[in-house]
Amino acid sequence: MNLHEYQGKEILSSFGVRVQRGIVATTPEQAVEAAKEMNDKTGTNWWVVKAQIHAGGRGKGGGVKLAKTLDEVKEKASEIIGMNLITPQTSQKGKKVHQVFIAEDMYYPGEAEIEEFYISMLLDRVKGKNVIIYSTEGGMDIETVAEKTPSLIFSEEIDPSAGLQNFQARKIAFNLGLSGESFKNMVKFVSALYNAYIKSDATLFEINPVLKTSDNQIAAVDAKVTIDNNSLFRHPDYVKLRDIREEDPIEVQAGEAGLNFVKLEGNVGCMVNGAGLAMATMDIIKLSGGDPANFLDVGGTADAERVEKAFRIILADDRVQAILVNIFGGIVRCDRVAQGILDAYKNMRDFIKVPIIVRLQGTNAEVAKKMIDESGLKVISAITLEDAAREVTKALS
Repeated sequence: MNLHEYQGKEILSSFGVRVQRGIVATTPEQAVEAAKEMNDKTGTNWWVVKAQIHAGGRGKGGGVKLAKTLDEVKEKASEIIGMNLITPQTSQKGKKVHQVFIAEDMYYPGEAEIEEFYISMLLDRVKGKNVIIYSTEGGMDIETVAEKTPSLIFSEEIDPSAGLQNFQARKIAFNLGLSGESFKNMVKFVSALYNAYIKSDATLFEINPVLKTSDNQIAAVDAKVTIDNNSLFRHPDYVKLRDIREEDPIEVQAGEAGLNFVKLEGNVGCMVNGAGLAMATMDIIKLSGGDPANFLDVGGTADAERVEKAFRIILADDRVQAILVNIFGGIVRCDRVAQGILDAYKNMRDFIKVPIIVRLQGTNAEVAKKMIDESGLKVISAITLEDAAREVTKALS
């Protein structure tokens, strides 16, 4: 589950991580009131107006602006709220901005030099360890830094059973070129950040930039936070942070129907039962000359109602030129699945305009194939994966 910047900062702050403070606003008038409140709380006389969407690179699209007066706060908020913000991480349509974060200005003058760093935390699934990736080149596209100056990217592997050790936090601060008070504060910051990462059941923390202020404080100026959906039963307070306006409407609809669905960019829809079978089915589609339009797992049941919902979700994508149904009948018998497919097809006869190829294997597979072949409907049955692939190729030609 992706979070907005202000939500991520709330979580970080709850674990003692210093963050750039701010208040969220949904209207220009609220933005002005938020700016006044931030002035009272922090003494800030300048404010940063930040669009709140689930995408990075907001500044490049005009979604982050500095305001030096309350009139400018209102003006900048008016420009950002309601805009379709296009960033390197959005589609060409962009994402509509519903709210802005009115944040304190932390780039205040002082004796020491202001510096920006990059720090992220995630799981290395191959090694089975958490990893902290960090760089002195904060405030920049980390992908560009990695491509052009990979020597400026550091990583620190953390054994989950042991946790972050003090020497590792000190090593990170040292590699970032810090000393004195800022060194000590970075050690505290990294330790608190890792603690927040573990205890919030996050799959990703990305802080870009981490700021060393002119008085040697260390703070998260931005916060990209992703929480593991499977852990939400442990964090009921996090569930309400979900913003479905930021998600694909079709994926939201599929979730409400109890279907595991991920939209892709291809032209062949696929419906399966089981994640492993889904991966194999997508491989078959690729080998047939097509591209998967989705990942859709109907789970252990495939009755008419469930199949119909799945068909409607797949066909909502006008790029779909064919649908491949690949079901293994173990717990659920193939003849029942076939009946569900046929009933769903009849209910949607006028809606379905593309070929449907059905491969059913397992209990009563032969009975199921006979049912489909004798139905008189435009449903193509297949026995082997090779047969299914051949039918997909025909459908796309």
